[in-house]
Amino acid sequence: MYLLEKTFQVMLSPVAMHFQEWLQSLRSHAGLQGSESDDLWSLLPSRPLPSFSLPSLSLSTSSLLGFGALASLTAYWMVTRPRPLRSPCDLQAQSVAVGGDPSCRRSALLTDDTLLEFYYDDVRTAYDLFQRGLKITGHGPCLGFRKPGQPYEWISYCEVAQQAQWMGCGLMAKGCQPNPEQYIGIFAQNRPEWIISEIACYTYSMALVPLYDTLGMEAMVHILNLVEMRVVICDQEQKAALLLESKEKGLTPKISSLVLITDFSQAFAERAKKCEVEVLKLEQLMALGRENPRDPVPPQPQDLAVVCFTSGTTGKPKGAMITHGNIASNTSSVIKILEGSFVFHKEDVSISYLPLAHMFERMIQFSLFSQGSRVGFYQGDISLLMDDMKTLKPTFFPVVPRILNRIYDKIMGSLSSPFWRALLQYAVRRKQAELSSGIVRNNSLWDKLVFKKIQASFGGNLRFALTASAPISSTVLSFLRASLGCMIFEGYGQTECTGGCTFSMPGDASTGHVGPPLPCAMVKVVDIPDMNYYAKNGEGEICIRGPSVFKGYLKDPENTAEALKSDGWLHTGDVGQWLPNGTLRIIDRKKHIFKLCQGEYVAPEKIENIYARSVPVLQVFVHGDSLQSYAVGIVVPDREVFVDWAKERGFVGSHEELCQNPDVKNAVLEDLRAVGKEAGLKSYEQVKDLYLHPEMFSIANGLLTPTLKSRRADIRRVFQEQLSSMYKTIY
Repeated sequence: MYLLEKTFQVMLSPVAMHFQEWLQSLRSHAGLQGSESDDLWSLLPSRPLPSFSLPSLSLSTSSLLGFGALASLTAYWMVTRPRPLRSPCDLQAQSVAVGGDPSCRRSALLTDDTLLEFYYDDVRTAYDLFQRGLKITGHGPCLGFRKPGQPYEWISYCEVAQQAQWMGCGLMAKGCQPNPEQYIGIFAQNRPEWIISEIACYTYSMALVPLYDTLGMEAMVHILNLVEMRVVICDQEQKAALLLESKEKGLTPKISSLVLITDFSQAFAERAKKCEVEVLKLEQLMALGRENPRDPVPPQPQDLAVVCFTSGTTGKPKGAMITHGNIASNTSSVIKILEGSFVFHKEDVSISYLPLAHMFERMIQFSLFSQGSRVGFYQGDISLLMDDMKTLKPTFFPVVPRILNRIYDKIMGSLSSPFWRALLQYAVRRKQAELSSGIVRNNSLWDKLVFKKIQASFGGNLRFALTASAPISSTVLSFLRASLGCMIFEGYGQTECTGGCTFSMPGDASTGHVGPPLPCAMVKVVDIPDMNYYAKNGEGEICIRGPSVFKGYLKDPENTAEALKSDGWLHTGDVGQWLPNGTLRIIDRKKHIFKLCQGEYVAPEKIENIYARSVPVLQVFVHGDSLQSYAVGIVVPDREVFVDWAKERGFVGSHEELCQNPDVKNAVLEDLRAVGKEAGLKSYEQVKDLYLHPEMFSIANGLLTPTLKSRRADIRRVFQEQLSSMYKTIY
């Protein structure tokens, strides 16, 4: 052994010596000193090698070994160096004008104006999407869940398919019919049984109707009667009791069966029996299905899959009718965009915590199911989400901007010294430089030194994230793309177009837009004269047409005619702008504009998006009155940074005390005006007064919808006194 070691030392010493001479020569000719270039590879990818003469070396065996080692190292670097992501199209021309009209555009991935309906010839329904994953994965994991402090447990694709079939047979044994006019309600949090119930409906061509807590009882009664609901699946007795109460009061006479996922009390069963409602456990329904087997009755693309009731910010919820063809075309478009640059594998896993009652989360899941990937559910408590992620280690993260903003604020608020802040900012710039070249990775030097803890808090395996539902700050998006070391896409859409109509391209690291149209959608902008938006300038109301656009609102021809015109164009109410690279930017909202007494139109959501850039601001609501000449606002300061921000300006106190301090309010108002002026807001768009509120707007307090949009009417009602008070001051 000793002789062997000495032999290696003799052989490698000349290699090391000549390699050091070569490196020193490289340093001197490159003009670098000391540790400035300790890493040879930092020179190679960033600049061409300078011309210089190598030290004079004899062609001895040791020299040859040295050059051989250098050649090997160079070859290794060539093989392992990071490569840019391949974009599926020219990033400077991501969409194409339709018929020569630049205001109407379609995806550059299409060869002509024929929109994409199906990616796989044999996958044309939501049922087919799951069946494809079943064929790929079989007995492999599909749906995961966990108990507190425990690892995830998994239900296989085969088990999901079998349980769904038993459940569907059980529903038919209870009198349900295998056709798209048979509505099955589900009132539950995200959990495996939610998806099993959905697959059960699709296995026998039934239509699913999701319900959720924040609808309120009045809205739920409206939905139950509109669809003449007979059967509702609930996750717990408390929710079933709400439905039973409506039955007892004679408000929902059609309800005849409640299926409970968890245990229920005997008292509840007896109460239900008195008003002729049958209550049974999910296991009992499946057992009934096993005893009465039926062959699947798969749906057709034109069949109704789900009636998705929009939460709405005003009025009664509207039931968007989504077909199987709508779902197939939308998922097919996402797969089409990602082909060649990102491929889902059986090992990929997503975390499910965004409400399944809305299309965004469900479209993500069906895209994953079609590839045989997995979905793990959070424990049901959003405060435990990060713990669930550390345990699940997801590769895919669906998210909304509000959550990303909180993550960003938390990271920035944790920096304890100027040194760490400067180091982080430098590392972000280095990673962003790579992103601008199309390189996406999490194994760089900066990832190991700076971003490792951030990535570990998400489980350490993220490859892909998607944000939607609202605009996201360019600063936040760029920072998280760099620090998480994964692709983060931004999309735009609404329930009525089955979740999405635009999607940012792989390899595009730019921000401030929501990408080009999906291959299943044509998107155009139309004039809004009152708001001074004109299609000839590439601005206007966003309209969508294609196979992902819904059939209309259930039993609501008036609202259907308003949203979906006879020529097939869906009018979204959002205002967009085409950018030179063919992507769409969301710039305004049509429906929420108000008119000041001097005749000026104001779009509050546009102002709110700008004011949200202010450091102390977490949430903001802008209000106007047609009898007044100015706008006012409600601001919820960011608890993570507000106290320190105020302290830097000489104000001391708790979060609540600072919100009550008029001088602090004026400081925040001054900051908002500065941010607004920098963004180009006109003087009449700037708020003249504001009220600082210490508690967040949330779903729980009824001020946010389940998709985290402001319930504008409810916010006005809750803060009516403060809004009226601000208008008593004359400016």
